[in-house]
Amino acid sequence: MTNQPHLPTAPTPAPDLFTWEFAANPYPAYAWLREHAPVHRTELPSGVEAWLVTRYADAKQALADQRLSKNPAHHDEPAHAKGKTGIPGERKAELMTHLLNIDPPDHTRLRRLVSKAFTPRRVAEFAPRVQELTDHLIDQFARTGSADLIHEFAFPLPIYAICDLLGVPREDQDDFRDWAGMMIRHGGGPRGGVARSVKKMRGYLAELIHRKREALPAEPTPGEDLISGLIRASDHGEHLTENEAAAMAFILLFAGFETTVNLIGNGTYALLTHPEQRRRLETSLADGDKDLLETGVEELLRYDGPVELATWRFATRPLTIGGQDIAAGDPVLVVLAAADRDPQRFADPDVLDLSRRDNQHLGYGHGIHYCLGAPLARLEGQTALATLLTRLPDLRLAADPAELRWRGGLIMRGLRTLPVEFTPVHPSTGGQ
Repeated sequence: MTNQPHLPTAPTPAPDLFTWEFAANPYPAYAWLREHAPVHRTELPSGVEAWLVTRYADAKQALADQRLSKNPAHHDEPAHAKGKTGIPGERKAELMTHLLNIDPPDHTRLRRLVSKAFTPRRVAEFAPRVQELTDHLIDQFARTGSADLIHEFAFPLPIYAICDLLGVPREDQDDFRDWAGMMIRHGGGPRGGVARSVKKMRGYLAELIHRKREALPAEPTPGEDLISGLIRASDHGEHLTENEAAAMAFILLFAGFETTVNLIGNGTYALLTHPEQRRRLETSLADGDKDLLETGVEELLRYDGPVELATWRFATRPLTIGGQDIAAGDPVLVVLAAADRDPQRFADPDVLDLSRRDNQHLGYGHGIHYCLGAPLARLEGQTALATLLTRLPDLRLAADPAELRWRGGLIMRGLRTLPVEFTPVHPSTGGQ
């Protein structure tokens, strides 16, 4: 028998990015990029070219690198790309001065002021209201035996919660729900519609802040809302301007609601498609043990988190990431979803393990831009998942997983719908 000549195997072709198939499961493509092109220049659907950073170590470095600015003014953008980074409509609505778009020292000052109002204690005191809202929303569909958990539960919960926390009057909260609904459809809806919703929300917040400032009592009252806290917060005599307060309230709403929608939606979907892990969590909850719930939500954030790519960064001068030279003015997008499945950092990264302890995931970022609202999102995620599993113990998917559609936005990762079935149950006694 003659020896066959050894033929070199052809390299695996680069995967297509940002297709519908990619949106349904981007993780194989990210695995290819981590191995073959860990810092990869690509053209985004908007036409903007950007670098994608996919390895954990490089991602962590990039998230904390002060040579990467959050300010879009540093983008060396061609004319066709103007306005295609960031949140649609925020420039025209004068909403640029929020924590996602600025660098030190302005970022340091604003974050310190906002942190005085948005404290862990304020979030902890809000826990009973989050539970009340959660039960109320489940009550709306509990006796029907079926629901779309995105539209009937995961979407309204964080909207009503952040509205309550900010101090938006109940009679105005449905308007916020409508505006947020338009914003969350930005992957498939008209871009102009997002900008109009941003403008309406900005106008409303400016008016609400002005009214609250006029009526603000000299001393804080128990349970004071977050907008009043933002107005009251001061640092060496400095206060937030009304523009800054409006921008901050807007970004707390914008950044806070869609991430939590996706945390609840993606998390529920992961549990429904991993029955052994779900059973472990249900047993733990039945025993009154919250430990697995806490580590479990962190694992769900790592495994299929709500934020696929960190928000825009722009190189202020030439730099090197992961051996790749990046020019001044180039946009850089850190792919959190890829970094959090990096086998160099996480054992068995494609396995869902709710009891995973070594879990320094990047789901809420890293460095000075670490998500300010992470404690609120964790509270909402833990409350929503625990209550769903406890009140609807035979909850199950009502669709083939292959039929589910994922929103095609750039930054966020979440399901469009999540149809479920369960044995009808009587509503709880809680009200909104």
